[in-house]
Amino acid sequence: MTLSKQKLPFDPLAPDFIADPYPFYDRLREESPILYDPDWKLWFVSTYEDINALLRDRRLGRDLEGAPKPDPKTPFGKLHLNSLMEKEPPDHSRLRGLVNKAFTPARVEALRPRLTEIAHHLIDAVLPRREMDLLADFAEPLPVMVIAELLGVPEEGRSSLRPWSHAIVAMYELKPTVEDARRANCAVVEFSSYLGKLIAERRASPQDDLISALVEMEEEGNRLSEDEMIATCILMLNAGHEATVNAIANGMLAFFSHPAQYELLKRSPELIKTAVEEILRYDTPLHLFRRWVREGMEYKGLHLQKGAQLALLYAAANRDPARFEAPHRFDITRQDNPHLAFGAGIHYCVGAPLARLEMQVAIQTLIERLPQLRLANEKVEYRQSYVVRGLKSLPVTF
Repeated sequence: MTLSKQKLPFDPLAPDFIADPYPFYDRLREESPILYDPDWKLWFVSTYEDINALLRDRRLGRDLEGAPKPDPKTPFGKLHLNSLMEKEPPDHSRLRGLVNKAFTPARVEALRPRLTEIAHHLIDAVLPRREMDLLADFAEPLPVMVIAELLGVPEEGRSSLRPWSHAIVAMYELKPTVEDARRANCAVVEFSSYLGKLIAERRASPQDDLISALVEMEEEGNRLSEDEMIATCILMLNAGHEATVNAIANGMLAFFSHPAQYELLKRSPELIKTAVEEILRYDTPLHLFRRWVREGMEYKGLHLQKGAQLALLYAAANRDPARFEAPHRFDITRQDNPHLAFGAGIHYCVGAPLARLEMQVAIQTLIERLPQLRLANEKVEYRQSYVVRGLKSLPVTF
């Protein structure tokens, strides 16, 4: 293995990279599978074997005492401080245990009829037009409405959820701007205020929703604090729909680019589960996730100092030919498919069952209701972001 300290051989925000990052990942895996870029101050890791191992290595983590963090005096910094995603044991174990008890597989599966109803409603709304932006008219509102119902956000409060989430998620890009921080802080203030009122209502009058369950949940005498409750709800909304929105749109684009696979799914709808897994592998919506080195460690002849930060390239791992046969082939019948789209280890995505269910229902409903669905034009554009890969729009006709 080549371990090197040099400049990353691509610009993550360059138009050619954003349009198709996978040839660049191929080169990185082959030439410098573990590379330190002094400009980004990150170790970029690009092979499946390494990322899968490092995600499970407890010498690495999302939190490190003394590491640079958002200012906890700012709204976003306070949110970051209380987020389950940024915690390590024992705090992570406590919070995750509480969330898992409320966010059960049974609760998720119970959403299937309502999720299907919402999908049909969204298609009914655009059917007379014979065209839509599949992203804005379908892929975005579907997961937002579902996670809003799961949490218990009333219909009149849902229009702000997507803009708030979008502003907050921008802070997890490689180099957020001052304007990104301003927008994120404003979004956190507004979102937290809204959730604080909703939590107070559920404390006074519990309902059959996730916020009520979190309010009432207790494990070994531990409850979520108010700040932890707000941070958990915001994380569930962000993680519960941001990646799913892009996975649905990216997946449909993959089908449009591979019409034989699309026809195969139409003929064999029982392939929907393996199709969803292949979408998540083939064009992973979350391209990068970071880990701190929590204690000095040796890895494959490389000394990683405490305080170093790793950028684990999920999307590169999911196209690694050392792990996946014909990795650049989109194959919805693929059986051996242990992709890393949801991570691994203790930080494995808590919302993975919901994301899978949403993708299955969304794609099945599109196929059933719009059998003539096709791209309105061949050229599509991706958003100017790297960590979360998503389209600007996806115009279709039917």
